[in-house]
Amino acid sequence: MDRRIALGQHLATGFAGPEMTEELIQNICTHKIGNIILFEYNMTDKEQLKRLCDDLTALILRETGYPPLISLDQEGGVVSRLQEDATIFPSAMAIAAGGNPEAARTAGRITAEELRAMGVNFDLAPVMDVNSNPLNPVIGVRSYGDEPDRVTQFALAMAQGLTEGGVLCSAKHFPGHGDTAVDSHIGLPRVDKTLDALLACELKPFQAAIDAGVPAIMTSHILFPALEPEPIPATMSRRIMTDLLKTRMGFRGLVVSDCMMMGAIEQFYGTVAGSVAAVAAGVDLVYISHSAALAAQAIDALGSALEAGKLDEAEFDASTARLLAAKAKLTGPVPTLDTVGSPAHRALSAQMTETAITLVQDASFALGASPLFVGPHRFRPTLVSGPEDLTLSFADAMRSLLGGQAILSTPNPTEEEIAAILAQAKACTSIVIGTYQARQRPGQLALVRAAAALGVPVCVVALRDPYDLAVLPGQVRAIAAYDYDARTLSVLGEVLAGRIQPSGRLPVRL
Repeated sequence: MDRRIALGQHLATGFAGPEMTEELIQNICTHKIGNIILFEYNMTDKEQLKRLCDDLTALILRETGYPPLISLDQEGGVVSRLQEDATIFPSAMAIAAGGNPEAARTAGRITAEELRAMGVNFDLAPVMDVNSNPLNPVIGVRSYGDEPDRVTQFALAMAQGLTEGGVLCSAKHFPGHGDTAVDSHIGLPRVDKTLDALLACELKPFQAAIDAGVPAIMTSHILFPALEPEPIPATMSRRIMTDLLKTRMGFRGLVVSDCMMMGAIEQFYGTVAGSVAAVAAGVDLVYISHSAALAAQAIDALGSALEAGKLDEAEFDASTARLLAAKAKLTGPVPTLDTVGSPAHRALSAQMTETAITLVQDASFALGASPLFVGPHRFRPTLVSGPEDLTLSFADAMRSLLGGQAILSTPNPTEEEIAAILAQAKACTSIVIGTYQARQRPGQLALVRAAAALGVPVCVVALRDPYDLAVLPGQVRAIAAYDYDARTLSVLGEVLAGRIQPSGRLPVRL
């Protein structure tokens, strides 16, 4: 194989907008970039996405002789890249709250079928992180829970469904992002656990996934001093990527990096240098997700490292062969676009949302004739979350469904704002407050406490992490919804009206 083409197989990149950019086309033609990652800004609807994927496939096949891996993060819930004409399933924690691993398998299979129909063949899911740290800013509801066995059961079911549906899937974020208090998109997290502790918690789901034959594993940009004494993150560590993952744990599939433009790599090591180090450590496919020009620089740097003997040539060739073998398996009939967002698929998603809603704290509550609904719009709490949506308002949606009044609060209400809300609330028969990552925005919880002191019935709905409900006044009714989207708001309207009784069970300890 031409060495330029082999080098390009080890990079995946992205671009801005719903059409291929000139920069992307030029770098594919010149540097033979062999793989693509897509984000929500690359999509307008299912027809456009199908055309885009067809164009990308045709270009890369022409320039390299091999089809691309076209990937995205379609986890469900807060990390969903697809547009609303596709079926969006609830977050991992919501599905776990429903209690049935078969739901995770179904969500995976249907997600894969719809992705295949639109031309995407690699879903960067499922999340196998054990969310053992309630203050984790970036995982939370993306995890199936805080117990390794539950995470293993549900994540393996989703991986099985994705495989049955015909796409490549990737367990993430190895060795585990669940016990971090720093988001690796903006900083460099560190996990100070012993190897035995990691084997008992973080590594347990990954070992089960390896034993079950998961085809790919994604790395994390996290320091693990017990695994790597040098100050380099897992993605760049040969001790972790090769000695632990491949030799000790027996993984033989594709190792793919998290994005090398994330702060944990870019700020501390440099994207290009970090990418070369990742390949030397044992990573097969490196993601430079937002710059084709930077991906091209990384390809040149990989070529130079090979020529200088800094990369083992036999290992590199074996890695290339693994990538091509994975691509060769992605064959079979492609579903039609009619399957994307079909009524049957949407009904299954709505059913999973309904079974997830969890009564966390019971207390006497009735809406009454004049309820007040309060909450922020769906802002973007982390860079990996879906985009900010100023059109989606919990308060307005509940008023539309149930009557009463609505107040759109800020993400972190001030004392003055809380006082203004309480002044309006005094004339209401009840107060329903939607929270959204309230532990990082204490004004939301201050509003809850102040409302509870008024003497009117209060209900709090956690629209993302249920940890918002950990410490509430005893007279407050508390509900975990796990997701903030139109589907969930519709179900919440039925729950608050008393027409649906919450049946979910918390998959984490508060």
